Amino acid sequence: MLLIHCPYCEQDLPELEFRHAGEAHLIRPAATDEVGDEDFEAFLFLRDNPKGRAHERWRHVHGCGRFFNAVRDTVSDKFVVTYKAGAKKLALKGGEA
Repeated sequence: MLLIHCPYCEQDLPELEFRHAGEAHLIRPAATDEVGDEDFEAFLFLRDNPKGRAHERWRHVHGCGRFFNAVRDTVSDKFVVTYKAGAKKLALKGGEA
């Protein structure tokens, strides 16, 4: 079973307690009425899907209920690190994602 570390509860818990919530560190355009349709469509629907390490958002649904960020290797499905929401995007070695 895959264990995921919740940075708020400070525990490694089974993956069944968590839900994937998409790509991390997305910034909604400030003035959506001034953004063109194609740019807003890209914000809403287009996501990176790298092979290797990716920044993701997760939620501890069966625990504290809080969202947090993680760096996960999409090939091995292993979590490299988890960190609290609102923290700066972690730089990855070798210029990845």
